Amino acid sequence: MLETLTPIAATGIFQYAWLIIAIPAVVAALLLILGRVTNGFGHWIATLAPIASFVIALVAFVQLLGLPSQSRAVVDPLYTWFASGTWQIDVALLIDPLSILFVLLITGVGSIIHIYSIGYMADDPNRRRFFAYLNLFIAAMLILVLADNYLVLFVGWEGVGLASYLLISFWAERPSAAAAGKKAFVMNRVGDLGLLAAVFTMLAMFGSSSFAAVDAGASQLSLGWATFVGFMLLLAACGKSAQVPLQAWLLDAMEGPTPVSALIHAATMVTAGVYLVVRSGAIFEHTPAAQLGVAIVGTVTLLVGAWIGCSKDDIKKVLAGSTMSQIGYMMLAAGIGPAGYAFAIFHLLTHGFFKANMFLGAGSVMHGTGDDVNMRHFGALRKAMPITFVTFGIGYLAIIGFPFFSGFYSKDHIIEAAFHAQPALGVLALIGAGVTAFYMTRLMLMTFFGDARWVKGVHPHESPAVMWVPLVLLAIGSFIGGMVLNGWIGAWLAPIGAEAGEHASWLPEITWLGVVTLLVVAAGVALGWFVFGRRPVPAVAPDKVSIITTIGRHDLYGDQIIDHGVVQPGLALGRGVALADELGVDPATDGLGWVVQATGNQVRRLQNGYVRTYGVTMAIGVVLIGLALVVSRLV
Repeated sequence: MLETLTPIAATGIFQYAWLIIAIPAVVAALLLILGRVTNGFGHWIATLAPIASFVIALVAFVQLLGLPSQSRAVVDPLYTWFASGTWQIDVALLIDPLSILFVLLITGVGSIIHIYSIGYMADDPNRRRFFAYLNLFIAAMLILVLADNYLVLFVGWEGVGLASYLLISFWAERPSAAAAGKKAFVMNRVGDLGLLAAVFTMLAMFGSSSFAAVDAGASQLSLGWATFVGFMLLLAACGKSAQVPLQAWLLDAMEGPTPVSALIHAATMVTAGVYLVVRSGAIFEHTPAAQLGVAIVGTVTLLVGAWIGCSKDDIKKVLAGSTMSQIGYMMLAAGIGPAGYAFAIFHLLTHGFFKANMFLGAGSVMHGTGDDVNMRHFGALRKAMPITFVTFGIGYLAIIGFPFFSGFYSKDHIIEAAFHAQPALGVLALIGAGVTAFYMTRLMLMTFFGDARWVKGVHPHESPAVMWVPLVLLAIGSFIGGMVLNGWIGAWLAPIGAEAGEHASWLPEITWLGVVTLLVVAAGVALGWFVFGRRPVPAVAPDKVSIITTIGRHDLYGDQIIDHGVVQPGLALGRGVALADELGVDPATDGLGWVVQATGNQVRRLQNGYVRTYGVTMAIGVVLIGLALVVSRLV
């Protein structure tokens, strides 16, 4: 990984890289501290903040392009955080081929989401606070990806967790939103334990948590310790990126405002786990077991997410299941090793465009239908909302992998790499592509085609320009993103350990596997039309459905599994400890206290203050000592 680069000192624009983080962080603080004073203009300066960060990042990217490939790692030390014994933890920024791509995604797509939110949250009385939380989210994610060591990364990691809690439960007056925020917060803390364990091990083994030190020393780790660190990092990634078995929070997170869903799913939180695995490639390459674990978790999750997407009627939850599935593809690619790193990041970037596009498109549909999310209440919206329909349709073509749209390039590479690494995983990834085409076709047909099933009093209409212009920008990225990145990203990421590979630019290479993938996708589309396009969609979900649909509607009983496997045993253990405390510990401690007290009461009688008592006691003592001496002589 980083040992293939020669880090250089920050010069030029890199000296001001800290502003990328500072600008949204300071704006968030100002909006929260000044409060209602900024209600009238807070959303505008909050929107300008990520735009300013994006401009600085773009200039840094251009300057990085001008450096030799082996010098594209710029370290900008800021200050010493703490020093103790042989440990010294510095706060420093690392701008390299991997981090700069994430920064551009976070600030670029994040800026578009901010612009969209101006219209979406126009009537919310707490809009200023919402934008402050958005800026906090952006700042925390930027700390995460720009940190040059795992300990500072952990600060951003926790900041993202805090910001997600604040945004998911933004409408906390709704019990479901408050519960969803707490659920996301608690489940992510489970993953955080894994990251902490990994960081503590790094400090113990290497005396440092910097990426450079860990990458340089990873090959010296014993297989046991490398495997332990690898699985702890995987646990952390599962929590933050909603991978099985820590995926249950992601669907509930739809309780937050729709721009939050777009930000979490496309540009920030769920991408953090993929970043962590790729950044820690030197560790995983030294432990085949943990590396295979990443690939298996990704494969299972891509199928689980697709299953859930097939079963939901809530448009946002279909897209949430889709996010689980697409992040699963990225984790699968990251688990393949250097041959898959570039493809994981490639799909992460294209997914950032088309998933933000579709989530914001879902928000546009909600805006035009009275905040309804039930696809059974939609239908025929292509006529009432033509811009939303066209832009959402481009996102649909991108995610299913239609030729020349972005997902066609990035996901096909992952499927091909999976076949080369582990044919079984490749087959499962191919099946996932077909299921993706099926459930996304279902979403399109139920939402935009067929007969109108609008609830009485609802008059669908197109969203204002402040909302549909961001949709157009994201749709453009969803279309051309794959073409632009296809022949370039492998070579760009090669200095951080990815295999460059041989890939065409905008014109994809035709292979037998690519043809098979297209046929599987076409079959998924055809099946979706056959089931949902030939007959009217009932406005009420049928009670009798297949067992597969029932399981999917209940999110594969993830909540129930956690409740019965973790929560209830934990409560039972707590009750058992309390009972043992009540029946065992309390009587034992109380009994000891009673013995001490009773003994003290008896001994106290000897200290009565009378001289005659002390004289008698001394006489008795002398007699006893004398008897003892006589007996000892006789014996």
